[in-house]
Amino acid sequence: MPQETNNRTIYSVTELNRSAASVLEQHFAWIWVEGEISNLAQPSSGHIYFSMKDSGAQIRCAMFKSRNQVLKFSPENGQQVQVRGKVSLYQPRGDYQLIVDRMEEAGNGALQRKFEALKNKLAAEGLFDEDVKQDIPELPECIGVITSNTGAAIHDVLSVIRRRFPSIPVRLYSVPVQGEAAAPAICRALALAEEQAECDVLLLVRGGGSLEDLWAFNEESVAHAIYDCPIPIVSGIGHEVDITIADFVADIRAATPTAAAETVTPDQGAWLQSLEWYQYRLHQLINEKIQRRQETLGWMSKRLSQQHPVAVVQRLSQRLDDLEQRLGYAWRYSLQQQQNRYHRLHARLQGISPERSISRYQYRIQMLAQNLQHHIQQILERQKARLQNNARTLNAINPLNTLERGYSITSSKGKAVTRSHEVAVGDEIQTRLHQGQIISQIRKILD
Repeated sequence: MPQETNNRTIYSVTELNRSAASVLEQHFAWIWVEGEISNLAQPSSGHIYFSMKDSGAQIRCAMFKSRNQVLKFSPENGQQVQVRGKVSLYQPRGDYQLIVDRMEEAGNGALQRKFEALKNKLAAEGLFDEDVKQDIPELPECIGVITSNTGAAIHDVLSVIRRRFPSIPVRLYSVPVQGEAAAPAICRALALAEEQAECDVLLLVRGGGSLEDLWAFNEESVAHAIYDCPIPIVSGIGHEVDITIADFVADIRAATPTAAAETVTPDQGAWLQSLEWYQYRLHQLINEKIQRRQETLGWMSKRLSQQHPVAVVQRLSQRLDDLEQRLGYAWRYSLQQQQNRYHRLHARLQGISPERSISRYQYRIQMLAQNLQHHIQQILERQKARLQNNARTLNAINPLNTLERGYSITSSKGKAVTRSHEVAVGDEIQTRLHQGQIISQIRKILD
């Protein structure tokens, strides 16, 4: 790490070269560079070291053995090439260099530049936009194949369709797939497929080849024909590493003709399993619906039987019996209430005299004993004690007991005489004894 000293950031040489290499590698991803080979060296390690130059500058390059083994030509000094690589720094010497992983002769490089230019143009026009891509039918009614009738691609496509879903018909639109006549023929085939309207998906396929061999699929006319075609198109051109303009415009790009055929062809086994499941599910739903209808029919039949006149009469008869029972209960309840009221009034009437009060208390004690059976013994004892006490008190104040001891009560004109001045000589008085009464006349009054 760089050191901070006196407000200075100090790098070592190694740190500086490492940081510079990191900046270069992060800023420049994979780039293409064109130039002339010079200072070519091929040591026994198998690596290739050279410089690329043009009229104004040069840069050191390194192509390691693992990458140069796939070269289709032998590099030579003075040869014009295009290379793809990453900008880096050889840290031990601080040399600025290009690590190359792909090299092409400048002829293909020209085609590559043309390809990139057309690609950028068509992208700007919206031919590659995802929102204009069409959906591929899940189960095509007919598959159209635009390719050569003599190439390996058609055999691969037909083999896949026969294996995956042989009942789908295939319509071949035979075209040359290479050379000057290829692009116009492809455009005519797309127009014919649109006019005939037999197919609901098209495969645009061919086997692998060089950039020049595949160039018919990089023509602008083919790109517009694909874009304008109302039928969904799947491209399967060359090998997985081969990319054409047609791949960008097509609704789906497959890596190979075989992959394109697999993309549009459903798996027959999976479909049969799905159909069996749907058949089972349909049978299950039908049975459930029949069962629900049977339940509804049973419920409606029950309701219909409930609305039958006999059922109505039975319900009314039952209702009448119920009302009769309720009326009898109400009558008995009312009679009971009247009886209870009579007993209450009779009890109150009986309570006028002490003797009847005693009877009332006894009746009350009996009623309480009946209603409160779990307390009867205690209440009965308390009431008996209270009754005995009241009897003693009443007996103690009874004037008849006083008369038994020889006393009498004198009254005049219905009033008891307690003072002599309340009567006069000649008045008639009444004397009540313990047994019997005496009527007498006053002859003399003593104060």
